[in-house]
Formats: sequence, structure tokens, C-alpha cells
Amino acid sequence: MGASRSSGTTDELGPDEDSGGGPPGCSADPGPPADDGGIPGEPPGSELLAALLDGMDAALCAFDAAGTVTHWNREAERVLGWTAREAVGRTGFAGWAVRRADADEVRARLMSAMDAPGRQVHEFALLRKDGGRVLVRTQSAGVRGADGQPAGVYCAFSEVHAQIDLERAIALSEALLEDASWGVVLVDVDLRPTVVNAYAARALGGGRTALLGRPLGELVVQGVEELEAALHHVLAEGAPSAPAELWVTLRTAEGERRRCWRSGFLRLASPLTEEPVPLGVGWLFRDVTAAKLAEQEADRLRFRTSQLHRAARTASECEDPMEAATSLLDFALAGFADHVLVDLVAGERLVRTAATPFDAPGPCLPVSGGAIPARYGPGHPALRSVERTGTVRTSAGAGDAAQSWASERRWPRDAAHALCAVLRSRGRTLGVLTFLRAANRSAFERPDAAYAETVAARVAGAVDLAQATART
Repeated sequence: MGASRSSGTTDELGPDEDSGGGPPGCSADPGPPADDGGIPGEPPGSELLAALLDGMDAALCAFDAAGTVTHWNREAERVLGWTAREAVGRTGFAGWAVRRADADEVRARLMSAMDAPGRQVHEFALLRKDGGRVLVRTQSAGVRGADGQPAGVYCAFSEVHAQIDLERAIALSEALLEDASWGVVLVDVDLRPTVVNAYAARALGGGRTALLGRPLGELVVQGVEELEAALHHVLAEGAPSAPAELWVTLRTAEGERRRCWRSGFLRLASPLTEEPVPLGVGWLFRDVTAAKLAEQEADRLRFRTSQLHRAARTASECEDPMEAATSLLDFALAGFADHVLVDLVAGERLVRTAATPFDAPGPCLPVSGGAIPARYGPGHPALRSVERTGTVRTSAGAGDAAQSWASERRWPRDAAHALCAVLRSRGRTLGVLTFLRAANRSAFERPDAAYAETVAARVAGAVDLAQATART
């Protein structure tokens, strides 16, 4: 970052030669080239120093003890427009880089660093070569000679707005990685977390340091393939144009938790290389599980309401009440269950009256050849539903074989979850509806029970009408 009157870029002194007029390796009074005793064929020390100073990102100038400019690098030339040949050798900034009215104050503040310990930070308005003014922030420190006496000052400066931009960037990164209201995880090219903020640590169920360097597969039970695929895509192709919603299952001390994360990704590249070198991926996310579940429930409710409306209109056109009942069940099955069974009370037992096919999907139809007794054993969910006059939900246990569990209960072999809803009309129990789901679907929940009870009430009305019509 230095320049002299003799070279136009830097002093001709080697790094071991120091007259005390500037930073180490720099001279306040430029002299002729000296033999630095280097290895033959290697660049002289002064050329190496020039390359180092000119390659720095900060603007730098240096003054000797008398206030004469001894060094001026390319970044200083870029900021102010004055070349090293024009700047080196001038006394202070007066009349060329600072207004004369401000020159004494600026000189005094800069040169005061020569006797003060540490570095001093100031802000000055300097003049560009084209006459414009630029506000710079300076860091200046004294330089001492070989005898330990003050020998000059060096000053690094940059435009204030550039410094402020840098400070904002640093402050933003620190805020994101500390107390942001969303998760921030930095992963390396091996897809291992290197930085985790507090929100992300809570979401992933671990401490901020305990999560570092661990494979994502140790933290995410299900959904890790989709997450890693997204990270690989960002490393190879860049950030996606919109956030992605990822459903994952986490392994925690309380058990497994299903969560939905709305995620954004940023590819991180080193700013110190000409060609972008990937450093990893910045992954930002928020837990939107509650909102997604509420949205799914609203969609499910709208669909089921629409199905019930369509079912009612279709049933109203059926001349046979039992046909109306099976039509209602066909509409209710859509998206709700895989099978449905209709068992009606006949004396002390239940008889199978209508059902969907056991071996394949299909409509609910009356049992061929008429109603047949349902051979349910004691404690069967359908019998318990009739006894309680309520709804019963049950599922195959984790250790049970689904086929044997279903066969013991006289259900289709693929059944793994069941919901039995009692048929009630005019204060009488007419029978029971059994909805069945396969193992690849979730178990029935409370909202499902409410929907099944609504369907059962409508089916019970149609069955009651069919029985009354038959008696008449």
C-alpha cells in the first residue's frame, strides 16, 4: 500500500531497512535501491512490499515525523483520485486532499497518533482530485524507529459508507446467528452443521455446540433425504427462487415429533477468490407446523362438507332408502377410509347388511344373498360401540401382524385402523358403521370421529326409513 517518489508505487527499501520515517520496512526519505541479500531470482524486498501494500483492500498512507507523505497505495488512489506520484512527498493534506481551513485540525489529529498508545479512529472530509468531497473513517497509529523513538504515523482509511456497510453486514450476521426469530444453520460442503443459532438448536432438539459436525441423519429421522437433496441442489445450482416447505420427523428425548419447516437456502461462496469457491449453504427456516396443520384441517373440513352436501343431494334422488344409505357411504369414503361395513342389529346379534369389497376398492353395496350374521367375538370394537352407544377407535399394535389382527376381527386383511360409529335413529340403536384404513394411512383421530358420527346419523335415518318401509 505504499508508494514513493522514486518508484511511483513504493519505496525502494527492502523490508529489513528502516530509517524510522514510516511503518516497518518503509522509509520516510526514499533512497536508491539497496541489495536486500535475497535469493537470486527472487523479487527484491521493495517489490514484494509494493505488491503487498498495493494488494490490500484498505486505503493506506504514511507520514514521517515531519508530516511528509511517504506511502500511498492503489486503494488510496482509487478513493481520492490522487496517484502515488502526486501524493508522495507532499507535506500533510493541506491544499490538495483537505480544505485549507480544515488542514491544521486534520494534521494535528493524525500526527497525535505518533505519541499515543494503540490506534486512534477519526472521521474526516477529504478532497478528491476532481474536487468532490468524501467522508472517510481513519485508523491511525504511530511508528517507532530502531531507537524506539516516534518516527511517523501510518493511516488506513476507507469511505464511511463502505465501513458502515461492512459493520451492518457483521451486525446482521451476528444477530442472525444469535437471537433471530427463525432458525439459521450454516452447513459445510459435507452437509454438516458448522454454526447453529438458538432458534435452530431448539427446533433440532439439541445444544448449539452439541449439534456441530453431526450428520443431519442423526437429527432427522424422516425427511432427511429431501433436506439433503435441497442442500446439494443449492451447492450445485444456487439458491431456489422461493422458500420450500419440508416435513420432517425429529428424534427427541420425548420421542419422535413431526414438524413442517418453511425453508430458504443461500449458497455461501468465499469473497476472497476470483472464482466463487463454495463454503457451504446458509439454511434459514421457521417452524410452521401449527399453521400447516390448521390449513390442512380447514381444507379437510371444506372437502368433507362438500362431500356431505353432494351425498345429501344424491340420496334425495334415490327411491330405495337403503340405496340412499350406501350412496351416502360412497361419498363419505372419499379421502376418509379404505373400507366401510354396515352391521345392523337383529335381535341379540349384528348382521352384515352392506360393505365395500374386501379384496379391492369399490362402492358400498348390499351383501349378496341377503344379510348374514357377523361372527364377532366378545369385546369386538363393533360390539363395544353398540354397548356404549358411542364411537370406538382402535389400531393394530406396533408388535401385531396387521393381517392376523384384522382377520381375528373379521375385517379385510389390509385393515390396520378402525373406527366404529353407532347408528341411532328415533332413540333406538339400529346398528354400527365400521370404517377401516390400511397400514399406510394414519390412525383415526378425534376430528375423524366427529365426521364419522355425522355420516352415521344420516345413514341411520336412511336405514330407519328403509326398515319402516319394509314393515309397511
